[in-house]
Amino acid sequence: MQSACAGAGHRPAARHLSDNGVFSHDVFSLPDTVTKTLADLIEDVLPQTQCSKCGYPACRPYAEAVAIGSAAINQCPPGGIEGVRRIAALTGHAVIPINPANGFERARPVAFIDEQLCIGCTLCIQACPVDAILGAAKQMHTILPSLCTGCDLCVAPCPVDCIVMFPVTGDATGWDGWTQAQADAARERHDFRTRRLERERLENDARLAAKAIAKLRAVNDEAANTAQELAEKERKRAIIAAAIERARAKAATPPAED
Repeated sequence: MQSACAGAGHRPAARHLSDNGVFSHDVFSLPDTVTKTLADLIEDVLPQTQCSKCGYPACRPYAEAVAIGSAAINQCPPGGIEGVRRIAALTGHAVIPINPANGFERARPVAFIDEQLCIGCTLCIQACPVDAILGAAKQMHTILPSLCTGCDLCVAPCPVDCIVMFPVTGDATGWDGWTQAQADAARERHDFRTRRLERERLENDARLAAKAIAKLRAVNDEAANTAQELAEKERKRAIIAAAIERARAKAATPPAED
């Protein structure tokens, strides 16, 4: 009779935790645990329009302010009363109406550029917090409706008033006119834009610093045989050195939140 254990040799022997002094990470591993702060949790329930209607430059600073109690839970019109409920559930505060000083809950709008009036100034592109506008200097700009969060920030800078906001969600307002997937995508674009602008700032600062150092070397190599020439050389050196010091101080200062 064939043993019930026949064929067992074809399977690897069972391993026990006592077989090795050190556990193999591949065999025995625990899932990573991510602990979120209250500010993280509040940011997660914001619509991520990055509109600054709350009085803060972006959604993250507002979330941090609510978390420490320096901002109220009703300062986000794009989130509407549903947004207030979500924040209230996290903070334990009572649900209150949107503060009219910050605006009113409304149907979500999308920006539209009148191409006949656009002069290609790029001011709207610079203002858009989620890179939803295509264009270049002295060329017509275009809004990408699927990316626009309806923040309104592109309207005021336009010098020819060629941008209007059209409501696109009918009677649906606040979170009813917005989805979590859209919020997540807007947040990702905003964060990407923030990183890109910081990278561009650092690269520009590096170029200017290199030019200043090259200029200083050129001045140092200048011949100066008279007292007047020496004085002029020192004057140039002082100007360049001061510019370099200002650049260093600027590099050491954290950039303002977009």
